[in-house]
Amino acid sequence: MPQRKQWRDLTTRQQTAIQFAAALQFALLAAALWDIWHRPVDEINGDRRLWTMASFVNFVGPLSYFLFGRKDCC
Repeated sequence: MPQRKQWRDLTTRQQTAIQFAAALQFALLAAALWDIWHRPVDEINGDRRLWTMASFVNFVGPLSYFLFGRKDCC
């Protein structure tokens, strides 16, 4: 069985890509959580608590909220 790579075994490009993906994930999560809890309840499709939990699913949760969880306003 192949041995798992350690952080120090990764190239600088691989480390940078992982750091970028992590930063993007945290930014999406923070934006989704902020929007969920600052948007009026009548402008959210579904339950606010369920969208909060779904937001913690990597990339898919926050993107789903922004695509399907917010009602069109104006």
